[in-house]
Amino acid sequence: MTMLAKRMAQVKPSPSMAVSQAAKALAAQGVDVADLGLGEPDFNTPAHIIEAAHKAAIEGDTRYTATGGAPATKAAVAGKFKRENGLDFAADEIVVANGAKQIIFNALMATLEEGDEVILAAPYFVSYPDMALMLGGKPVVVECSRADGFKLTPEALAAAITPKSKWLFLNMPGNPSGAVYSDAELKALGQVLGDHPNLLILSDEIYEHILFDGLEFVSFGQACPELRDRTLIVNGVSKAYAMTGWRIGYGAGPAALIKGMTTVQSQSTTNACSIAQAATVAALNGPQDEVARFRAAFERRRDLVVAGINAIPELALDAPQGAFYAYIDCTALIGRTTPNGTILADDTAVTKFLLDEARVAAVPGGAYGLSPFFRLSTATSDEVLSAAITRIRDAVARLR
Repeated sequence: MTMLAKRMAQVKPSPSMAVSQAAKALAAQGVDVADLGLGEPDFNTPAHIIEAAHKAAIEGDTRYTATGGAPATKAAVAGKFKRENGLDFAADEIVVANGAKQIIFNALMATLEEGDEVILAAPYFVSYPDMALMLGGKPVVVECSRADGFKLTPEALAAAITPKSKWLFLNMPGNPSGAVYSDAELKALGQVLGDHPNLLILSDEIYEHILFDGLEFVSFGQACPELRDRTLIVNGVSKAYAMTGWRIGYGAGPAALIKGMTTVQSQSTTNACSIAQAATVAALNGPQDEVARFRAAFERRRDLVVAGINAIPELALDAPQGAFYAYIDCTALIGRTTPNGTILADDTAVTKFLLDEARVAAVPGGAYGLSPFFRLSTATSDEVLSAAITRIRDAVARLR
């Protein structure tokens, strides 16, 4: 008897989570592993946010909220968009969910018909194609080269659009590449999109506050206001506020889309945790000095990893402009032979080699739709990163 639906044959577990679990299994056996597979800040959630959650629990804020978010949470989200992005959203244009991933899932569930195409700029976040497949969509992958800064060009976008295109997914700063689109680059994409009125745009801006080299963030909604009626902006508190475990994401877009997404949520998880929503209000409305401190630390770690990786002749890393990942070009390792005689045929083999020989957990570029690369998370301590780079250097030196 086959229990699972046929569509599940197309869907894979999250590769980054799988890598992290493999690293944790080794660690449980006493093996010293540098787990750089999962994108999770190593900082504690700021104290004033925890205090707000504690206060909410003590005062009995432990019941259901409105499905799409408590009024106070929606007001905090609306205030954030107004203050930081110059965008105005009403309460019925905002939805709060159990993480940004649920926002994306709900959007696809509410809109995709069988065979609808979802355009993905590779390298992309690992869950995008699998969510589309799970809900009957067809991922259309557009490879964005290192030479183009891993960014989608207007020409490549235009070539990918067909009559069945339903969504374009953008992610900025990008996971895994750290790519950041300028206002002019977004406007150029917007000009192409203007010719295709049935194409929806999802702009995943979860790493908005993790930006380097003095760059200023430009939301897709700011750059292309003329596309507001078909743009969904996705964000959340996980990355900027070190709140991954609190599971709060939010989306802002046209009221009809938000209504559909809220209906999906009403029949799945209902509201996000009331206490985590109270913490989110404190995060968005409260002091932002910890966000700035985290960002500075991530930039310092970025610099450490860029210098260390580029000192290894067989690897190459262009400095990411944002997020907390290093997407490393390992072209020169393909075809090399390990000490035990294994030929490194692809970036999956490279990451297995790094785990086996260097005790460093990394995610292969194939998981993000663009090879041969591998991704390291830089959201951990300088000491762990320095040790990992040394291990990678020594392991690569043993290749033939």
